[in-house]
Amino acid sequence: MMLAPSPLPAATPLAQSRTQAGAATYAATLARLAVRSLYAELALYPKPGLVSLIDNGSHEDMDATTFLRSLFSLRHYFYRISLAGMDDASFAHLKQLGIGAEAAMMRATGGINTHRGAIFSLGLLCAAAGTMHAQGATPDAATLRATMLSQWGSALAAHATPNASTLAEAPHASRTARTVFADAPAAMSLTAAPEAAAAMSHGLRVAAMHATSGAREEGARGLPSVFEIGLPALQAALSRGASVVEARIETLFSLMAHISDTNIYHRAGPQGAQLVRDRAQRFIALGGTQNPSWYAEAADCHRLFVQHRLSPGGAADLLAASCFLHAIVHHGQNAP
Repeated sequence: MMLAPSPLPAATPLAQSRTQAGAATYAATLARLAVRSLYAELALYPKPGLVSLIDNGSHEDMDATTFLRSLFSLRHYFYRISLAGMDDASFAHLKQLGIGAEAAMMRATGGINTHRGAIFSLGLLCAAAGTMHAQGATPDAATLRATMLSQWGSALAAHATPNASTLAEAPHASRTARTVFADAPAAMSLTAAPEAAAAMSHGLRVAAMHATSGAREEGARGLPSVFEIGLPALQAALSRGASVVEARIETLFSLMAHISDTNIYHRAGPQGAQLVRDRAQRFIALGGTQNPSWYAEAADCHRLFVQHRLSPGGAADLLAASCFLHAIVHHGQNAP
């Protein structure tokens, strides 16, 4: 006579508390690494047209203090979205956390957008790393990207695609952005009310006008600029013995050379975007940070971008995400 297998014992309160404590500890670690990555981007210099601890770059409405207030306001968001990933949360839930984070950022900065793209990309990476932690898996870049797409890929694809009437309204929308996480309005026509048109983000308007990709499309494709450009550039530079600063500079210029930055298109149109790509490609062609004169070349590029009011903020957000991804994968191995 075969005996039925005994049921598995239920987790004891002590075991549950240990599991919860482990989740909280890892979420806190991810939040700390995310904030550190944003600070790493801010502290980097020379960084063409961008705000740093040295100067304001091409911006008159923000400085390093603005960015410090912003990144400090986001620490709880990164913790919460990491826990949400561990809890197998839907994209709708991640989106609500992201919208809340953007509101917190705006309160901290007095209404200035400092980290909207980073909230989206780093938030997705936090959630994916949280999911892997709950599954008992050690994150590597390929599996982390696959996890993000398997968990939320279809929702991200839908989120990235504005409808035809939204695109038609793009040239008429005001500079008032809503959020990267928030949905585009469901129905807008050429005769839509101005307040409805104003709900479209800068990225959607620019994508409609110039066929560029923004944070939403990056997310739908599994952050290709981070996984295929940023992280490989960072790892290659570090592997050849570059300093952390040199590796991050190399990564930023690699991103500027390859992406269509909606921040640039918004401020300076296709001509400005081409200037950014040309100068970034020149920096790489001259040897990048292996060129003994790399610092002078980067500083000259910075002055040129300030002169033309160019600010590759999209590349800066992707640099922070690349640093964060590297830190996740190499956590505990003295990652920069």
